[in-house]
Amino acid sequence: MKTILVAEDNDSNYILMTYILKRDYQFQRAQNGVEAVELANTGNFDLVLMDIKMPLMDGLEATTKIKEAHPDLPIIALTANAFDSDRQLAIKAGCDDFLSKPVNSEKCLSTIAKFIGK
Repeated sequence: MKTILVAEDNDSNYILMTYILKRDYQFQRAQNGVEAVELANTGNFDLVLMDIKMPLMDGLEATTKIKEAHPDLPIIALTANAFDSDRQLAIKAGCDDFLSKPVNSEKCLSTIAKFIGK
């Protein structure tokens, strides 16, 4: 089963993600950007779901650091900021795709499947 790193500091958003992912994927949580980078460097993940606004290190900086070490690891940005400029910043940081919150479960799963299958 594929494993996803869910970088999300908000408990209710993380619970929603576990509900969406639990049938098809294994997952592990990072509660801030620093933890996301550390876990990505030590874990064996197939994909990262990256919240953009997090404490200690935001998702854009964490994405840049993860992509430097793991350029082929797909990262999907998750953010409440759904402006085109936010999408451009996420892509520039290295995100492979972008989902806005609140996350639609079907769109989330189809976006993940695009990169790693089911």
